[in-house]
Amino acid sequence: MTRESDSWQKSKRKFLSIEPMVDNNKNTRSVRPADGLRGTIHLPADKSIAQRTALFAGIAEGTSRIEGYPSSADPQSALSCLRQLGIQIETDEDVLIIHGKGIRGFSPPSEPIDCGNSGTTLRLLSGLLAGQNFRSTLIGDESLSSRPMGRILDPLRQMNARVDSVEGHAPLTVGPASGPLSAIEYTLPVASAQVKSCVLLAGLYADSVTTVIETLPSRDHTERMLGLDTGIQHGKRLVHIRGGMKVEPRNWTIPSDFSAASFFIVAACITPGSVLKMPNVGLNPTRTGLLEVLRAMGARIEIENQREISSEPVGDITVYASQLASVTVTKDIIPSLIDEIPILCVAAIQATGRTEIRGAGELRHKETDRIDAMVKGLGALGAKVEEFEDGLAIEGPQQLHGGHVSAFDDHRIAMSMAISALSASDPVHISGADSVAVSFPEFFRTLDSIRPDPN
Repeated sequence: MTRESDSWQKSKRKFLSIEPMVDNNKNTRSVRPADGLRGTIHLPADKSIAQRTALFAGIAEGTSRIEGYPSSADPQSALSCLRQLGIQIETDEDVLIIHGKGIRGFSPPSEPIDCGNSGTTLRLLSGLLAGQNFRSTLIGDESLSSRPMGRILDPLRQMNARVDSVEGHAPLTVGPASGPLSAIEYTLPVASAQVKSCVLLAGLYADSVTTVIETLPSRDHTERMLGLDTGIQHGKRLVHIRGGMKVEPRNWTIPSDFSAASFFIVAACITPGSVLKMPNVGLNPTRTGLLEVLRAMGARIEIENQREISSEPVGDITVYASQLASVTVTKDIIPSLIDEIPILCVAAIQATGRTEIRGAGELRHKETDRIDAMVKGLGALGAKVEEFEDGLAIEGPQQLHGGHVSAFDDHRIAMSMAISALSASDPVHISGADSVAVSFPEFFRTLDSIRPDPN
């Protein structure tokens, strides 16, 4: 990753205004340009961590309490799946209480288990169900059903798990296991925390120690939260799990989602006169590659009060309007910012010089093809973007005009296009904007709350 220039071009912007409207029966939001975003933002809880706390609490031997569990769609899908498997879940004010029944305590579901849009839930639950003595079917919405599942089918089958799919996609049928699964040593072909976690969780039902080997690091929430043994060998990272390991109940506090923070970090950077504060944000180093990239671009980002909560590093972030310069982003850092690449594209539009992002082909297999979606979205607003099979390049700064764009039913595309509107010359109308409910239901309200008072 290299920095290329320090020059900066400022454009005149108008006050921010967000207006809901309906277009072709799909929710549309109109976002206007802005000057001087200011305030303190309280972000939703991290959905990757939240889904894990729920699943791990479900297989714990006793009762776990979770503070700050989010209301967004993906974490709620995890709870729904656990209920279908006979796990009792209740709430006490703002605390979620899950009564775990151990790693073999799930009950056979009476109907297919619906994971909604959540790839994390489907892939991790596949690992947990691979060792059960009953058969389950996992389904998802149209978007999830289009995402590739071969990457978990291969290692599960190596463990002698019974698992079938529809041409490598959901619905998946899992189990029953005829006995202990076979422990394996598995090298991840791509950096994927979901695949890694699936194999590790299946390893709970194996006959000895299962090892996952990473060439490039991926999110390490699962190993942190379960307290798994890790190590480095020949430059590769190894994670081990012992078959039959008991999962202890815990009291969890979920930090705020760095991925949610990323949209407002970029918003503050590209909007002149901005100062935004975001407390209690998760700062897991396998998730915060965007901070490294933006700082290389010249962003002024301060982090204070760093501490650890529920095995995860946390801190308070303050971001200031900054003069951004272009960078080259290579595959080595991609795993730590894979979800933030769409919003990084928005920052690149306002950075001086050519920003090039490569090694990000995994983006084509998310909720939508995010490379194609950002090329089309920014292009509709007048940007020139060069597309590659594994990334894209943007020459900046470019002045965006207003217009109509699609979110492609992808929450991160919807939020990225909303932030792009802050530096456009006219309003941007985003169809399918209700997809933000997957991870950040209050996104547009939060964005509206930090606008300058026009009076």
